[in-house]
Amino acid sequence: MATILDSVDQRTQLVGENRLELLIFQLHSAQLFAINVFKVKEVVKLPKLNVLPGSHPNISGIANIRGASIPVIDLRQAIGMRSTEHEGECNIIITEYNRTVQAFLVGQVMNIVNLTWRDIQPPPKQVGKNNYLTAITKLNRDGVDRLVSIIDVEKVLAEIVDYDIQISDDVLDNAIVNHFHGRKILIVDDSSTARAQIRDTLSQLGLEVIEASDGLKALNLLKSWCDQGKSINDEILMMFTDAEMPEMDGYRLTHEIRNDPRMRDLHIALNTSLSGSFNEAMVEKVGCDRFISKFQPDLLVEVAQDRLRSVLQSR
Repeated sequence: MATILDSVDQRTQLVGENRLELLIFQLHSAQLFAINVFKVKEVVKLPKLNVLPGSHPNISGIANIRGASIPVIDLRQAIGMRSTEHEGECNIIITEYNRTVQAFLVGQVMNIVNLTWRDIQPPPKQVGKNNYLTAITKLNRDGVDRLVSIIDVEKVLAEIVDYDIQISDDVLDNAIVNHFHGRKILIVDDSSTARAQIRDTLSQLGLEVIEASDGLKALNLLKSWCDQGKSINDEILMMFTDAEMPEMDGYRLTHEIRNDPRMRDLHIALNTSLSGSFNEAMVEKVGCDRFISKFQPDLLVEVAQDRLRSVLQSR
C-alpha cells in the first residue's frame, strides 16, 4: 500500500501551478473522501493498536510504526458518521499537520488523482457551519460522476487537541502594541477553524480582521479596492494566507498579487499546516514575505509586530 505514495516527493512542482493531488479513500461506505497528498507521509494496513485509557473517544489507539508511537484517529467517528466497528478493509493514513504526526483510520484507499484548484469547490452553504468539509469535487468513475468530500482535518484535530490562543507576555512589544488599534489584516483560509485561530489571536491586539475563504475571493477583494483607487497598504496592514484552498491556492494568489503593480508590495505571510523545507522554497519562489506553520499564536503576533514595526519606521 505504501507504494501508492512512492512518487509524492517528485510531485511538488504541482504547487504554485494552482494544482493539487488528492488521496481518495472510503470510510466503510460508498462515499468518497479525500485529503491532500502533501499532508500524507505513508499509507499502511491497520496494525495492532494499543488502547490508552482516558484518551479522547475519537482516538482508536496508538500504533507503533518503525519505533514511532503514532495516535490513530477514527476518521469516520470523528466526522460524525455512525461507527462500523472497523468492518471490512482497514488502513491508516499517516499524516503530518502543524508539526505533528498522526494517523487516520479509514477503509479502502482508492488512488491519487491530479486536479486543478479550479475543480475544487466550497461545500454548499446548505450543509451548515458544523460540517467537516473544506471543499468538494467530482470524479468520473465508469462514466458516472461521483462526489468527493475533502475533509477539514484541522477541524478534526482541533476537537481533539485544544489549540491555545493565549499570547505570551514576553512576546508583546509594548512600545508599538497600541498602534495596532484601527488597523486591519486579511486572513485567507478555507478552514473556518484556522481562520478562527488567527482571528481570535490577533484580535487581542486590537486588529480588525477581514476574512476570505479562498484565494480567488481574496484576489477579487483586493482588486476591487484597487479599482476604487484605494491603496492596499492603507486598507490592510498585511495578509495571512493558507497554501491549499479551493479555486485558487495561496501560492497562485501571491503570484497574482506580485504581478499587479497596484498591490505588489502587500506584505504576505503564508500560514499553513504544510511544513518543511519544501514550503520555504515555495515561499521564496512565489514571493511571500514569511512562512509560518499553523497554530502558533506567539509567532503570529511576532510576524504582525515585525510588519507594524516596519511600517512605523518607514514614516
